[in-house]
Amino acid sequence: MRDPYEILGVAKTATADEIRTAYRKLAKKLHPDLNPGDKRAEEQFKEVAAANDLLSDPDKRRRFDAGEIDASGAEKAPPNARYYRDYAGESGHPYEGHGAYGDFAQGDDMFAELLRRAAEQARRRPGADLHYELQVEFLDAVNGATRTITLPGGGTLQVTIPAGVEDGQILRLRGKGAPSPGEGGPGDALVQIVVRPHRFFTRDGDNILLDLPVTVKEAALGAEVRAPTTTGSVMLKVPKRSNTGDMLRLRGKGVKKRDGAGDELVKLKVMMPTEAEPELETFLAGWTPASNYDPRQEM
Repeated sequence: MRDPYEILGVAKTATADEIRTAYRKLAKKLHPDLNPGDKRAEEQFKEVAAANDLLSDPDKRRRFDAGEIDASGAEKAPPNARYYRDYAGESGHPYEGHGAYGDFAQGDDMFAELLRRAAEQARRRPGADLHYELQVEFLDAVNGATRTITLPGGGTLQVTIPAGVEDGQILRLRGKGAPSPGEGGPGDALVQIVVRPHRFFTRDGDNILLDLPVTVKEAALGAEVRAPTTTGSVMLKVPKRSNTGDMLRLRGKGVKKRDGAGDELVKLKVMMPTEAEPELETFLAGWTPASNYDPRQEM
């Protein structure tokens, strides 16, 4: 242990009042109640409290100054002695000593009031927040739903999934967390949403994206075809001479939010028959385009 005078920052000729003032100044800065979780400050406070415990006791201070005991309060070995016993009056835990904490608990002291308030806040501190993960289907995330989480202890937690919730979003269920260790209320349940992918739909912001296969005839001559949306199917008009990659917009068929809704963007995908079509093949074999159209001319 370092020299107690050095720890408190006072001279060896310091008066009892000067030692007391130096200790109070350091204790107000380093006390664990004012530095929660700071291990370094806690260790420094223990060192300061031990130094004050030694120097604030006139007999201990006299014996230390005379070289009879060391900074920890243990007796020093006398000259030529092989053994020595520990000083019986060595201080205990620095929070228990008169100089460590009780010094502030008397009278109208600002620091004592600060500690009292900190203790009151700790007593009323709410319980811990509990974290959960909930996997939901794509359509439930878009349209909203109510799902149940089974808790480790066997209980359940009802979760209302708002329409438009996003993958990774955290829902806070107030008062559904751990109980308070004191007199405060329970903590919150924090539920992270994991949205499962959909077979056909993907999401881009508030828009829903869909690849829609169409036949050669539907693409060439135009047609009305049935297209799925997140709330049911609708009839979609495919213009004449459509191509793969053409994008059609279904307004208001995207993700619904409080301030409106996105759109569904339908990308056409022209599909050739997978089985033989003799009539189509005969027609195309004898077909001569009326124009000089070349889809690869820019390549």
